[in-house]
Amino acid sequence: MSGVSVDPPQSVRESVAPTPTPAPLAAVLGYEFARPQLLDKALTHASLGERGSAAQAHEFERMEFLGDRVLALVVADLLVRRFAQEREGELARRLAALVSREALATVARRIELGRYLRLSRGEDDSGGRDNPGVLADALEAVIAALYQDGGLTVARRFIQREWMPLVDSADGPPRDPKTALQEWAQARGRPLPTYRTVAADGPPHRPVFTVAVTVEGEEEAVASGSSKRVAERAAAEQLLNHLERDRQADD
Repeated sequence: MSGVSVDPPQSVRESVAPTPTPAPLAAVLGYEFARPQLLDKALTHASLGERGSAAQAHEFERMEFLGDRVLALVVADLLVRRFAQEREGELARRLAALVSREALATVARRIELGRYLRLSRGEDDSGGRDNPGVLADALEAVIAALYQDGGLTVARRFIQREWMPLVDSADGPPRDPKTALQEWAQARGRPLPTYRTVAADGPPHRPVFTVAVTVEGEEEAVASGSSKRVAERAAAEQLLNHLERDRQADD
């Protein structure tokens, strides 16, 4: 790979944080790009869109979208093959955990993706290189670059290599906190949990949703996430943990 990066416009060059050549990253990915500009695009974060080109942000978000779908396909296929006796619901819970922001950030940190990201100085100064949301988005874009340049075989090889440790480390299908909270309420004859969106903040490329969940007779729990679904799951998990602490205190 040539390792040549796509430079931002002259007017914004000083607003871009210094970044090393992506050539070492390509070696970590285990693939030599025929079109290295694809990797450059994947590493150019949407935070540069305001000062640089809106087209840069648009392209990054499109690659993020594609990488998310490629990852889900490969991981779903891996799970179906690996856990032949599990039901659809169990596989779905495994899949949700393995394609979550947390899982993506774990893999991104393992391959030191953050050091190669082309961020605005503001994003870099605020800790963007280790921000789970930034890392997750960037890794999805990198997966898209692998797929676009080398096809599904290349993307699959990378995903299987990096995600198998996560698959192997799981004791079983993770608990879905929303389902668990619903079952807790039903077992006690209470109405189903209710969720409400408290706030929606952040830029379009990195939104933050805050959601509150209540169960009749219990204190409200509030949590945030990169989507309403993620925030709802986090809030449900928080309330379940609170209920468990109360139970232990009563024992």
